[in-house]
Amino acid sequence: MTSKLEQLKQFTTVVADTGDFEAIARIKPVDATTNPSLLLKASAMHGYAELLNACVADCKGDVGLASDRFGVAVGQEILKVIPGRISTEVDARLSFDTEAMLKRAHRLVDLYEKAGIGRDRVLIKIASTWEGIRAAEKLEREGIQCNLTLLFSFAQAAACADAGVFLISPFVGRIYDWYKKANGNDYTGADDPGVQSVTRIYNYYKSNDYKTVVMGASFRNLNQIEQLAGCDRLTVSPELLEKLAADEGKLERKLAPGQAGEARLSLNEAQFRWLSNEDAMATEKLAEGIRQFARDQEKLEALLQAKL
Repeated sequence: MTSKLEQLKQFTTVVADTGDFEAIARIKPVDATTNPSLLLKASAMHGYAELLNACVADCKGDVGLASDRFGVAVGQEILKVIPGRISTEVDARLSFDTEAMLKRAHRLVDLYEKAGIGRDRVLIKIASTWEGIRAAEKLEREGIQCNLTLLFSFAQAAACADAGVFLISPFVGRIYDWYKKANGNDYTGADDPGVQSVTRIYNYYKSNDYKTVVMGASFRNLNQIEQLAGCDRLTVSPELLEKLAADEGKLERKLAPGQAGEARLSLNEAQFRWLSNEDAMATEKLAEGIRQFARDQEKLEALLQAKL
């Protein structure tokens, strides 16, 4: 019997959610994703000291540029050991400023291109705010494909699809965390609210022939991954991927095109903000996620500032 990881790879593209290229080399995913928290963690790992020092050279005191250079440098190392694409995130503190996100995205792409890495191997990660979705819409038209992250609601997913976003990352585990805390229930299987959210989005996209890729993210346990087997992509931590690789039980495909989905939903800004306001979980987790990434971005910049 092959491992559950190998079975999963038969119908889902497996993506590593880490900045540790040694772990990625062991697991052999197709793609990889990073974020400010993962970059901060990576900065303390063996082998990154030289990258950190190189990233602050010639920055003329611009710690934001040094941070972007570090993110791209980590991405370059990861791309050496994966066949697919790396997702690199725009500073979360810009999540409500469309023009600032566009400027930062262009800089990230430019840094990759100067390193000899084309747009076809990079996804720009942007928070799924209204402003972030508008930035992604413009970038997609320019041929810069995006990964819309911190996605917790159906309204966010619908708006991303309408904007022609390449890929979304609905956060399974953080949705589960909120409902577990709110209701005191330890959800399992198909009853998990995070699993239900991604399943609903997947069926909506497929039934309406949207091309946007659904990539479930932020997993707390193996069961959540197993319940979403068949999703376009799943981005998973090395720890959970290694557990899947060690499990030789049978893995059943749960998601597949052809299931009934809801009618198309086209939202203007007011409708988007109202539906977001009505979803307490999504509102709280989006704000919390942006704050957490911002704090880790600040810690990374402090580390880089000390080297300038």
